Amino acid sequence: MVERACRDCKMITTKSRCPNCGSDRLSRDFSGIIIVLDPEGSEAAKIMGIKKPGSYALRVR
Repeated sequence: MVERACRDCKMITTKSRCPNCGSDRLSRDFSGIIIVLDPEGSEAAKIMGIKKPGSYALRVR
C-alpha cells in the first residue's frame, strides 16, 4: 500500500480520496509525520488546525 498525503489538510491515507476532507489532491512527496489521538487536547493539533484523529504530514509537496 502506498501512503499519500492530502495537499489540502495533510492527512496521510492509502485511499484514492482523503477520508478527512474528501479531496483527491494527494501526493506521495511528503515529509514528517504527526499522529494525533486527541485533537482537542493537543497543542500541536490546534496549531496545525487538525480537528480529527489520525496521521498527518508536516509538509506536503
